[in-house]
Amino acid sequence: MVPYDPFSYMFNLMWFLFIFLLIMSPWIRKMSLQRARENAIREIEKKRGSRVITMIHRQESMGFLGIPIFRFINIEDSERVLRAIRMTPDDMPIDFIIHTPGGLALAATQIANALAKHKAPVRVIIPHYAMSGGTLIALAADEIIMDENAVLGPVDPQIGQMPAASILKVLEQKEVKDIDDQTLILADVSRKAIDQMKDYLQKLLTSKGMSPEQASKIAEELAVGKFTHDYPLTVDYLRSLGLKISTDVPEEVYALMDLYDQPMGAQPPSVQYIPVPYRRADQDLPQQK
Repeated sequence: MVPYDPFSYMFNLMWFLFIFLLIMSPWIRKMSLQRARENAIREIEKKRGSRVITMIHRQESMGFLGIPIFRFINIEDSERVLRAIRMTPDDMPIDFIIHTPGGLALAATQIANALAKHKAPVRVIIPHYAMSGGTLIALAADEIIMDENAVLGPVDPQIGQMPAASILKVLEQKEVKDIDDQTLILADVSRKAIDQMKDYLQKLLTSKGMSPEQASKIAEELAVGKFTHDYPLTVDYLRSLGLKISTDVPEEVYALMDLYDQPMGAQPPSVQYIPVPYRRADQDLPQQK
């Protein structure tokens, strides 16, 4: 019979607990972070008397090895957003907080349609950026609220990894006999995609009360490939197009965004600052010694 060794027993127990916590810590952290995000959303809803829906795409690390996940607008996003809108009374405003590089056009269009049809006011809030499909969603709002340094982006269609407008340029620079069949097919698809996006934008904007002339101008500006797809459209530029842009982003939205900042692994963040709001008066600033 093996003699009872309390030291060995305690050592094995501590080792087991260590392994258990090591495995469970990502899940525990995820649940804690999710609870903090839900509490922040409830605070915004309580203050603004609205349904808050967020679509925030940031790089996140998941699992034991901290494998990065890169997020974009997809069908799962549109399904969740449509479900949230269905659960919202017709007389309740919606605050849609969005931070995204874009994604699937079909999913973005579904979300934009659902927001445009909601009877109560819809406010799309952009603390940092909403590109491509994110811009399409923003244009479906009754009010766009952006940080003064936030940006939107063009909504020109992309065919695979290529801009549709650039594919069409090939037809202008070469004779048809010198173009291969695949490029000709891509050019046909590109023309249809641009025409469809322009038509959709015009209908979307006019459904929000914009004049057909102004809607046509904006559609032409954003959908035909005038800019590169990642070109930042600033608040001043968007206002010059006739869009009504507010820069009164609630402070609670910035606090919510802080809960999505997840540096990878043990690497410190590349941007650091003292997380305290300073006043402009010289006497209120930290004094160097």
